[in-house]
Amino acid sequence: MGKIASQSILTAVFSYLGVLIGYVNVLWLYPYALDANELGIFRTIQDLALLFVPFAQLGVGHGITRYFPKLESNQSAFLSYGLAFSLLGFLVVAALFLGFKEEVIQVFAINSPEVVDFLGIVLLITLFALLGSVMDAYARSFLKVAVPTFFREVFLRFLTSVLICLYLLDWIDFEQVMLGLIVVYGLAFAGVLIFLVWRKVLVLDFRWKNFPTGFRSSFLKFSLITFLATAASTLIMKIDSIMVSAMVGLEANAIYSIAFYMALVIELPRRAVSQVAMPVIADHFAKDRIEEINHLYRQISNRQLYICLLIFALIWGNIDQIYHFVPNREIYQAGKWVVFYIALGKIFDVGFSINSEILVFSKYYRFNLILTIAMSVLIIAVNFWLIPIYGINGAAIGSALVMLIFNGIKYGYLKWKLRLDPFSWDTLRILFIGSMVLSLSGHGIESAAPIINIFFKSLFILGIYGVMSMALNVGREEWDYLKKLFKKSGP
Repeated sequence: MGKIASQSILTAVFSYLGVLIGYVNVLWLYPYALDANELGIFRTIQDLALLFVPFAQLGVGHGITRYFPKLESNQSAFLSYGLAFSLLGFLVVAALFLGFKEEVIQVFAINSPEVVDFLGIVLLITLFALLGSVMDAYARSFLKVAVPTFFREVFLRFLTSVLICLYLLDWIDFEQVMLGLIVVYGLAFAGVLIFLVWRKVLVLDFRWKNFPTGFRSSFLKFSLITFLATAASTLIMKIDSIMVSAMVGLEANAIYSIAFYMALVIELPRRAVSQVAMPVIADHFAKDRIEEINHLYRQISNRQLYICLLIFALIWGNIDQIYHFVPNREIYQAGKWVVFYIALGKIFDVGFSINSEILVFSKYYRFNLILTIAMSVLIIAVNFWLIPIYGINGAAIGSALVMLIFNGIKYGYLKWKLRLDPFSWDTLRILFIGSMVLSLSGHGIESAAPIINIFFKSLFILGIYGVMSMALNVGREEWDYLKKLFKKSGP
């Protein structure tokens, strides 16, 4: 866990710094500077563009991570080969988007007609996000994930803040804000590119004939199969927001987006660990070290669940106070229960640990493809069922339900095929502590000042969590790490 720990810490720092900027953006700056319809357009266009990325990438990201350990040389040629393949995918996606543009317009024409004016921006954002994702995968193969995370999580959000501030100052109009998104994503990609060139790991090489025999066909086969799983997984994450815009309206999507982002912070530890764990899992499979994979599987599950349940309790315990600081909160507080259900879905995801990553890099990766496609179809069906009944809460309930089903099936399959199991008695103790603290998180010292209320409620939650953890002997590794950190920072 040495390399994973060091890179995960840096990645987590950048991720949480990005969350801090993102919280300021989403919970204050966006609703203050943009009206609900403008915010709905702002989010819908980005979600649509990012939804297209995995379809254009054609699985190249996972393909690079899986096959990189098999190459002792020609790594730069491997990158150029992957880039060329993903650019071909982008051309196919662009052709389909332009060919079916009238049908896309009809989807939004009734409830969100304003989106139609900005559909031309979608493909350019997709292109820069696509190139950035391939570069991320290449950097991840060298276990250099922290700096790319900085550009993706911090730099991009900071530039977006600047863009909205320019609009707030009346220096640009809303149309220029939307065009500015292209520049923002382009600069984030350029930052990763410059970093890799500076570290001398990026040199374009087109000597593709020097790959080992059968390497290219195996890489393309794996990438094409996993791309469907990745695309379906992204569809599961993005489709609810797009369907809310199409079926309810832009204001509803603005409410949903703010609530979704509040809950998103819960999965950040998982995202940070996952990025670094993927090449390690690929290496373990290449060397047939199944026991090491199971150890990693269980260790990551318990650590993530322990940390993420605490974050869930802190957010839900302070949810009313958090909404107090959102401009026009009388509009956006309607998304309060969206926060709860999305957060619950994230807890399901982190508890089942890195099961998706293990499946992708195992010989059973085709099962992940079948399951993910089935789940993407299910989430669309569930949204068509629940959104008309419960509105934005229906979309959130559907997401949580699909996350539970999705992860439960993957857990059972890995246990059956590879005898892998992330759960132990520690898992039950962590769940007990998390459930108890979550049920008590609504209580605490009340105050007329929301910031003071947040402070005392957070202390209350942290105190209960810490005491119960010590009583049940849970979270020792996390507390030991904090003690060592404080000792190092001391005199």
